Amino acid sequence: MEYIPRHLERKFLHMSEFFKAVLVTGARQTGKTTMLKHLARGQSRTYVSLDNQMARVLAKSDPVLFFQTYKPPIFIDEAQYAPELFEQIKILCDNSEQPGLFWLTSSAQYRLMKSARETLAGRICILTLYSLSQSEKLLVSFPNELDFSLECFKERQRLVHKNDVVSVFEHIWRGGMPQVLLADAEQRQEYCNSYINAFLLRDVVEIGGVKDTFRFWKFMVACASIVGGNPNYATLSEVAGISQPTAKEWLALLEGLCIVHLLNPYANNALKRLSKTPKLYFCDTGLAAHLSLWLTRDTLMNGAASGRYFENYVVMEIVKHFSYAPSKANMTYYRDSNAKEIDVFIEENNSVHPLEIKKSANPDRKEVKKFLILDKTTVETGTGGIVCMCEEPIPIDDRNCFIPCNLI
Repeated sequence: MEYIPRHLERKFLHMSEFFKAVLVTGARQTGKTTMLKHLARGQSRTYVSLDNQMARVLAKSDPVLFFQTYKPPIFIDEAQYAPELFEQIKILCDNSEQPGLFWLTSSAQYRLMKSARETLAGRICILTLYSLSQSEKLLVSFPNELDFSLECFKERQRLVHKNDVVSVFEHIWRGGMPQVLLADAEQRQEYCNSYINAFLLRDVVEIGGVKDTFRFWKFMVACASIVGGNPNYATLSEVAGISQPTAKEWLALLEGLCIVHLLNPYANNALKRLSKTPKLYFCDTGLAAHLSLWLTRDTLMNGAASGRYFENYVVMEIVKHFSYAPSKANMTYYRDSNAKEIDVFIEENNSVHPLEIKKSANPDRKEVKKFLILDKTTVETGTGGIVCMCEEPIPIDDRNCFIPCNLI
């Protein structure tokens, strides 16, 4: 299979020109190693993987000898297995003026991130690579910034085919792991089984200290059943046969392994009685569909959970965009004690872009009236609208429009 360009490449190379170390995190098999090997072509950069037991033992027992053996500039794969290297990386960074000395990957933010940030503060940039977005699969890179304006989406519309529910749900059901792009249903199913058993359950034992992998598998299935919802620890613990504190630890572990994404609720002092519970999404919708036994695209597309999976897909497309974009934004959702809810708030420059997410191709335009709640705050209400299955961007009013989901 030919290499698929990743939208994170630009940001990674830009940061490597400034920071002495750049760490790319993300779930297993999302393409971290492939991307960095592709970018390292033509460079005299040493490569070592800590999946290799001998290299790992050396890294943990004698970091000085490790770097005498594997000299910078270096690409260290699966760095989470030897956090003992960070002190020596700090020393080598401080003794050199050369940026981009260390390229690192890690399949676990869990525990490693704190160690990396504390030891290498000011020397390291930490980025996240997710599984393939829909635009990456289509080899489309939108040239304009995502500002949620009608003009922005009209410009993007020129680069892609009209929105189509079958192709969207093919992406949702299949997921974005590079190795499943050309797999048939049976091959995809076996790949997902292997992914869970060979990588994920091994990592939760080695990195998270989990002793009962069968109960952890049941816990993941329970999480997959509530995509787009709020995690109820009492229910999750009951399904998996574990305590509520363990359920909280395991959810944090899944988040640290980049398997799930927790979308935090909006907080504003001017608005009272706001929800304090995050919403749970899977970073890869294909893995969630596999765990929930949605065995074909059509059963998922026509099933009772299709709206929640569509919401999961849109949320993660937005997360991926802002993870790779030049400018950052804070992403939350809104819900108050009266059950009034807005699916996504994008906060940047003291402005909030409100978004509703609907699987329909013709959603009710009255949904945007909920956005008036922002008039009670001191933040400015930016452009927004309803992300849906419509075929082209259509204005709703002077600030909002119907947004085809394939233009995010």
